Amino acid sequence: MKSEYATPGRFGPKPVAVGTRGMVVSSEPIAVEAGAAVLREGGNALDAALAVAATQLITEPHMTSLTGGISLVYREAASGRASYLSGNINAPLAELADFGGADLTRARGVPVPGWWPAFAAAHDRFATMPVGRLLAPAIDAAREGFAVSPYLFGEMYNARQNLGRHPQSREMFFRDGSLIGPGQPLVQERAARTLERLRDEGMSYYRGDFARAFCAESDGDGGVITLADFEAYEPEWANPVRGSYRGFELIGSAPPDDGGLQLVEAFNILENLDLAALGPASSSPETLSALIAVHNAVYYAAPRERRFRDDDRLMDVLLSKEYGRQRFALLNTLAGPLGAAPPTPGTIHLSVVDADHNVATLTHSHMASPWVNGLYAEGFQLAGGGSFFQRVMPQPGERATIYLAPSMVLRDGVPVIASGSPSVSLVACVLQNLVNLMDFGMPIEQSVAEPRFGARPHDPARGWVPGTTLESGFSADVLADVQRWAQRNRLWTREIGPWNSMTGNFDGITIDPATGEMRSCGDPRRMGVAVAA
Repeated sequence: MKSEYATPGRFGPKPVAVGTRGMVVSSEPIAVEAGAAVLREGGNALDAALAVAATQLITEPHMTSLTGGISLVYREAASGRASYLSGNINAPLAELADFGGADLTRARGVPVPGWWPAFAAAHDRFATMPVGRLLAPAIDAAREGFAVSPYLFGEMYNARQNLGRHPQSREMFFRDGSLIGPGQPLVQERAARTLERLRDEGMSYYRGDFARAFCAESDGDGGVITLADFEAYEPEWANPVRGSYRGFELIGSAPPDDGGLQLVEAFNILENLDLAALGPASSSPETLSALIAVHNAVYYAAPRERRFRDDDRLMDVLLSKEYGRQRFALLNTLAGPLGAAPPTPGTIHLSVVDADHNVATLTHSHMASPWVNGLYAEGFQLAGGGSFFQRVMPQPGERATIYLAPSMVLRDGVPVIASGSPSVSLVACVLQNLVNLMDFGMPIEQSVAEPRFGARPHDPARGWVPGTTLESGFSADVLADVQRWAQRNRLWTREIGPWNSMTGNFDGITIDPATGEMRSCGDPRRMGVAVAA
């Protein structure tokens, strides 16, 4: 193993990173350092973001895959223009008749991937460095190996039956018939060769040999994806969703990725409440219950389908302050009966700001539990993101509706926060941290350490259910008051211990517009880190 690719990660409190020449934060230190190195060499925020994301294909295979998708908000400092790129998964062109839960562990639950087309589209529009430079850290980490972290090993152990089924996964994750352990090198030679061919051949390889290998693997397990799906897929550029909150401007992902819309809706409701007078959620049951109610009102609502983006009138209503006031009037009942629980994705987020204050905030994922189907092609697992087809079934060939929320905050027209989170609770995580930063002026290292609520508690009898999880870091009095409030409002809650990864991982950067100082801190719930360039 090369020493630079054996950097240990750890759970728990992380050091604060401060600088003025650029900042990178995400959930895995090898990838973060790859992005910081790009910034030091003069690359921009998009260059660094792509280097981080590509490296995470190798160092976090439990959370993302080349067969998944990318969601990106990018703001150019020179023009002040923010753009949104949807590179998320599509439904196959073939109709998935009678699609259901049993399909999620088979090839019928495999979606049409968008990760590489989105990477290529973002690179073509905004990057300054060649693809080869941005893929180099990923290729080296795959070929030279890196030490398996405790987090990665835990996910490997949980999925060991599926990992052991396929010869391609066995050659990576097993040694002498046994699962490799924490601290042992994970070498992915086949994935390294795939990334080299993408570097050298680009879309011709992706739509050629890679697509053929993917389709053959899918066909062998009853899937319906064909070469025509790869030919038809196109990444989509759009204007991001925008909103305002107490003098701040919010910018986020646009439908069908509806996490940004959920955030704007939530802040339109919260603006009617004097949170500063109530105090932070960690010490105020009133603030905590209000945040839970508002989150559940937008998160468990009917998903925002593609038609919401295409209908300006509907979007104007959803994003309006008047609609927020109307929903605030119903705040006491918003935590009542909830809709269906959205799916749980394995996901990664990363945020990058460069010396010129270009901002990249990017979420990427295989959109499922790790190695859910045990299928592999060209060294990468086939994503199981068809779980999101159960949220809203797309038309054949259309994008899935996914609640990803890469986002940023501006004040007086300049960026002051880059934000985002992975996990089933990503909207709740971003909402709570932005409230901490905007309403209470917390430094980011305090915000990421504050206790949180999350989404979708697990009930042993019913599985994942709509409701709210509560970390144990809240005081006993706050927990007791909020749990009594939840019972009155028929809201299922479950306490899940301190700093639980299911409540998200806030990968944020704050920027002081007066001094240019950037500040970030890895969230204690995963093994990530923030690094200044």
